[in-house]
Amino acid sequence: MLNMTISNHLINVTHRLQSWMQNDALPFWTTVGINDSNGSVYERLLNNGQPDTCADNRTRVQARQAFVFSSAAHHGWLPNALPVVANIVNFMEKSAKPSQNESGYAHLLSADGNIIDAKFDAYDFAFYILACAHRYQAFGDLHALHQINQLTELMDYKFKQAPGGWMEGNYDCEIRRQNPHMHLFEAFMACYKVTNHGKWLARAGEIFTLFETVFYDSEHQVVLEFFDHNWQPIAEQAAEPGHMFEWVWLLREYQALTGTPVDHYCNALYQKAFDQGRDKNSGLVFDQTNNHGISSTGTKRCWPLTELIKASLAQANAGDHFGEANAAQAIELLFEFYLSSNVTGCYFDQVDRNNQVITSFAPASTLYHIMVATTEAVRYCQNKV
Repeated sequence: MLNMTISNHLINVTHRLQSWMQNDALPFWTTVGINDSNGSVYERLLNNGQPDTCADNRTRVQARQAFVFSSAAHHGWLPNALPVVANIVNFMEKSAKPSQNESGYAHLLSADGNIIDAKFDAYDFAFYILACAHRYQAFGDLHALHQINQLTELMDYKFKQAPGGWMEGNYDCEIRRQNPHMHLFEAFMACYKVTNHGKWLARAGEIFTLFETVFYDSEHQVVLEFFDHNWQPIAEQAAEPGHMFEWVWLLREYQALTGTPVDHYCNALYQKAFDQGRDKNSGLVFDQTNNHGISSTGTKRCWPLTELIKASLAQANAGDHFGEANAAQAIELLFEFYLSSNVTGCYFDQVDRNNQVITSFAPASTLYHIMVATTEAVRYCQNKV
């Protein structure tokens, strides 16, 4: 029997989103989005649905798409996922390793697959680890578990840094960011969920401590983005509502795994981002705002809206009576403004202050955000039945 606490509206829009992902997006990105010459994924597609064959390739995008296709396989949405993911992994092993004797992958490749920036990057590593966790979950790939351990050890050796956390990578950089740590938080929790090994939850706990002591600005109820090497905030920085929503979702995941109380953080971040991080006319989420909710550019990318969906569902699970309605509305906005009606399975990346499309391409990296929003909506609805 259906638990009537869930709205039919949310069920209906979730079904529409799942159908779009399963029947439109995944077939599109596993065909048009794949470079048949080497099995890699294209960095981006043009708004006409054709691949941008001249774009350089960030290796993190290979990892993100490996995650998407592995997650799709786990949910039964992509029957041919295994060979597609295997080809991506094979490409990474052959083309993206600066040294075959070391486990890390280069940051950037040229369009024809040659290394043009060999640095190791913490943000990249987060997505390699996340993809490996989901490869193991979907396919029982034991080599993926081995890669997780190798990458984590390399990351610790190359750019672990006092007082806590990691540097941007194995290269000189004047700043430290919360963003790589946020995605490492996500990756380590994923590792724990698929292995049940406590060491991954302990690593997630390290990052939660950083959130409490460094990233969260209790005065303004925002997530700080940029810091010096000693974790002192850089002055005059904008807030990113999308990241605030993303942290709400991740903190609720951490709460579910550990029982850690996070209500005060989640409620404050969610309300601040919802009230001041959105365009009041359209309901879309600004890329950046100041502490008063003012956006200097008015631009709004697709991915922050997907984070609103995830955060709203997480808050609904925690008892927020408006969470379901907010998630349903955000899914509708995703279709209205970003999911392309011109090319089946594709999407637009960014709109301006008047909500007109201003980018000529669809980054492959955005599919990760839409995929997680989709699986979270499906999971929420299934758990309410």
